[in-house]
Amino acid sequence: MTTAPTTHLDWPFLDASHRALAEQAARWVATQAIDDTDPDTACRAWVRALGQAGFLRHAVPAPWGGAHATIASRDLCVLRETLAAHHALADFAFAMQGLGAGALALAGDEALKQAWLPKVASGEAIAAFALSEPNAGSDAAALTMRATRVGDGWRLDGEKMWISNGGIADFYCVFARTDDAAAPAKGITGFLVPATTPGLRIAERIDVISPHPLARLAFEGCVIPDAHRLGAPGEGFALAMRTLDIFRVSVAAAAVGFARRALHETLTHADARAMFGGTLSAQPLAQAILGDMATDLDAAALLTYRAAWQRDVQGGRTTGVAAMAKLGATELAQTIIDRAVQLHGGEGVRVGRIVERLYRDVRALRIYEGASEVQRLVIGRETLRGARETR
Repeated sequence: MTTAPTTHLDWPFLDASHRALAEQAARWVATQAIDDTDPDTACRAWVRALGQAGFLRHAVPAPWGGAHATIASRDLCVLRETLAAHHALADFAFAMQGLGAGALALAGDEALKQAWLPKVASGEAIAAFALSEPNAGSDAAALTMRATRVGDGWRLDGEKMWISNGGIADFYCVFARTDDAAAPAKGITGFLVPATTPGLRIAERIDVISPHPLARLAFEGCVIPDAHRLGAPGEGFALAMRTLDIFRVSVAAAAVGFARRALHETLTHADARAMFGGTLSAQPLAQAILGDMATDLDAAALLTYRAAWQRDVQGGRTTGVAAMAKLGATELAQTIIDRAVQLHGGEGVRVGRIVERLYRDVRALRIYEGASEVQRLVIGRETLRGARETR
């Protein structure tokens, strides 16, 4: 399968190594034939395959089997865009390895990193990020799960909700309240909890419109050693936000991948569909819609790779540009794919068609890792901050 057009790989935000990585990933993923009838089985298979092919090395730092000393945003974005254009579960499996292990890579002690991160990079262990709760999603600082000191360890009690890889993960990076007296964002601590820990159970498997492993977790007197703490007590919320900051731009890249595939499918369909004595592509209104789709796709990709380049090359604070990329790319991708469905007519809503699948796949990207409404608030705050600093 060839996705249309990929000239963005020649933009100055990317170099020869990124083009080679995209081409390698595209060739590889096109040869994979993983049955997605059961999402759990499919995701396990994708993790193993991505690990064996060496792509998961880009989701962890070099000291523990990774490709670079620190995680490279442009590598994440190129890979997520390429995988998403071919298969949503391939993108999901890759992304969750990075996000799930991110807090461990940032703040775990050396023994814990050595125990788990090489297995994440090889695809031998599946990771998960457990922050959201039934009543704490966008307002993550409002979480109520508790971690209480017991001897030389901690007892965890509470629930986590909307946890990707829930039910198939080998470990969870979990965030719990450890200090009620502190401000909401200051009284939270991170922990690594192996899936086999007594007291941890899968309370509910959650079905969504784009099927993937998702669950509500229950922690009932779940005791872990202090060595499984991620960072200092009370610094968990900041750690969770640092983790999300690294991977948020890659969500935008996945949206670009979905949108790029939708444009490709629509261009092909428009040239083949007979209409009014010619083809759909010969109709001026269809051409105008295709023009809007192409323009929006480039805008989404520019926002995405600008943010990834800034983090990789310029460093410093990238919160604002990452939020712009996440907001812009996911919202634009939704619009692009909606237009693709419209131009496909009845075939666009027929179950099993590629654009119908993309319509379901893209929707969650405007919600997870910071809903669009939250991104707007972040962008506004960062814009005000920047203006004040230049006065």
